[in-house]
Amino acid sequence: MSTEFDVTETLDVQGASCPMPVVKTKQAIDDLEEGEVLEVVATDSGSMSDIEGWAAGTDGVELLAQEEGDGVYKHYVEKTA
Repeated sequence: MSTEFDVTETLDVQGASCPMPVVKTKQAIDDLEEGEVLEVVATDSGSMSDIEGWAAGTDGVELLAQEEGDGVYKHYVEKTA
């Protein structure tokens, strides 16, 4: 799957386990401007549901897509406000 949006920044949290991928994602999103997209690269399978749940419950962010392949999980989060 190829992404249809421009990635502003990539956050590598490979090797980190819950809750660090979400914690680091929140910190990175806080540093972005509205409309910018963060790519999160993780190896924790739980990050799929964790980041999805965090984005759904957080104002000002939108989960655009998630990808899984070869034990790597990629999440694309846009700062919307």
